[in-house]
Amino acid sequence: MIHKSQIIKEIDLSTIENNSKNYFYLTLINNELGLPSYLPVMIAKGKVAGPTLGLTAAVHGDELNGTQALQRLFDELEVDQLSGVIIAVPIVNIPAYQEVQRRYTDGEDLNRIMPGKENGNESEVYAYRFIDKVVSHFDYLLDLHTASVGRINSYYIRANLKDNITRKMAELQDAEIIVHNTPSDGTLRGTASERDIPAITIEVGNPNTFQKQMIKSGMQGIYNVLSYLKMLNIPIEANLRNTVVCNRSYWIYTDTGGLLTVIPELTEKVKKGDIIAILRDVFGNILREYRAPEDGIVIGKSKSPANKTGGRILHLGICEPSE
Repeated sequence: MIHKSQIIKEIDLSTIENNSKNYFYLTLINNELGLPSYLPVMIAKGKVAGPTLGLTAAVHGDELNGTQALQRLFDELEVDQLSGVIIAVPIVNIPAYQEVQRRYTDGEDLNRIMPGKENGNESEVYAYRFIDKVVSHFDYLLDLHTASVGRINSYYIRANLKDNITRKMAELQDAEIIVHNTPSDGTLRGTASERDIPAITIEVGNPNTFQKQMIKSGMQGIYNVLSYLKMLNIPIEANLRNTVVCNRSYWIYTDTGGLLTVIPELTEKVKKGDIIAILRDVFGNILREYRAPEDGIVIGKSKSPANKTGGRILHLGICEPSE
């Protein structure tokens, strides 16, 4: 189905009809020719009033599982059953997406410079206008990401588990792992939280690809939140994964370069002292064996054998003690 879209300069929810799906190109910046660069925005407005849920994907331009999750959600959404508004941005970082790369075209990580600056450099202005023109309308936010190039991720959530609402939103994702993580300065999630918008980050698999099961899981988590917020009268799908909750996490890095083999699989639990990676030189001689510094679970890992000094090995989650 081809949806008609229109170009807008601002989002004005009061002008959007109830019981409708709408597809817009929002003017955000201009290119070197002085021509507008447009941000795709999808807005569903229900028959009755309710909260506004923001859904964002591809803040990094090569993280596309979330993009298709939002596309499919809108394709099957029955707006006559919806209370409130859904504002979905399937690709946030348009300049990076057009170059098939993670970072903004000036080299900045867009998810480390939020909320940007009104009179800043290229990426700072882009971030500022995105927050000002789009995020300012949200009551809640689900921000969908994937791993970076050269890495793979489990299906996991970053959320401030000390906040009851964000904890519940995280639990509703039926994720493999949830990591307690207070909002970091410069992230979209952190900027939303600073504006009293409950927000979580959903890590939906790997970059530069569509993964059917990951997309399905991301969609179900969104539907669960819509039910929790009473925006859709549908049952919440129970947690079937026995989610592991971690109170912290960190990456483990190499201290020299070579050809890296990471041994444990995603979501595998490791014990302190277990060998987690072997680094070899170009002739195949073992240079280093890396061991787990403490008990934990593998959230993400490097999949690229070529590894420089200071390269990532794996993302280790430290689980809450059993009660």
